[in-house]
Amino acid sequence: MSIELDAVSKSFGPVEAIRNISLTIGQGEMFGLIGHNGAGKSTLFKLMLGLLPASAGAVRINGVATSSAQFRQVRRHIGYLPESFVSYDNLSGLEVLHLFADLKRVPRAECGRVLRRVGLADACGRRLHTYSKGMRQRLGFAQVLLGDPELIFLDEPTNGLDPEGIADFYSILREAQQRGATIVITSHILAEIQDRVDRLVILDAGKVAALGTLAELRARQVLPSHIEAQLLPGCGERAGAALAHLAGLTIIVDGDRASIACAAAQKAPVLAALAPMLVDVTIREPSLEDLFLGYGGQHARAH
Repeated sequence: MSIELDAVSKSFGPVEAIRNISLTIGQGEMFGLIGHNGAGKSTLFKLMLGLLPASAGAVRINGVATSSAQFRQVRRHIGYLPESFVSYDNLSGLEVLHLFADLKRVPRAECGRVLRRVGLADACGRRLHTYSKGMRQRLGFAQVLLGDPELIFLDEPTNGLDPEGIADFYSILREAQQRGATIVITSHILAEIQDRVDRLVILDAGKVAALGTLAELRARQVLPSHIEAQLLPGCGERAGAALAHLAGLTIIVDGDRASIACAAAQKAPVLAALAPMLVDVTIREPSLEDLFLGYGGQHARAH
């Protein structure tokens, strides 16, 4: 399923939570939505889910406006995991999933398959009040997977999951994406999503601060690459002299180690100059967190 937002705004009284946002998310994309607290992420999620009406503009899923009567049929093909998954503590995991299966008009027989896939098969008979936070999150993810939705919305989905659980979660998402599902995901753990999303949008005060692939955002922001070089013994001064002809570098030499901050286009000349004296080298590109702080400005830093 594709998503189209056309000049969408949403106000709550005098507060404009979403301001004239236009963007398109293509079928099969894994799309990241990030921003500081209060940037408008949750409001945008609810607009795309049809849970809130837009104050201006239009939201369309597969060409169907979320404000139309026809959207009810589209919604049956959408899976949604809110930031905090809450259900009935006196029910077992399987009973909770049966409830969601009935609501989604999915055969209850499918519940066992998704419980196995999220690693809850052995705990499905236990009451929810015995579940850990991570287990509850896995159960929430299981209800998302019921019916093989064509569009999946995930709000901070890895809360409470351990590293193994996070890796398994993204493995399941890739399986869904490979069968054609579109996935919209928001997370405060930027390092976790930066190499997993195809494109992303950075929201700032309800507006689009940046939109594109990670590579495109890096190119626009012009943040430096960082090179950490381990040099042959006694080559510190020689390294500084070898780099002297390159303008715009920030160089720190400490004994047999050199740290260089440079533009992306300068990485090759720097490495060529240092090659005769290199023992080891590490290159760090600007992270999504670096980009977020750059694009988010003072709002991001305040949070």
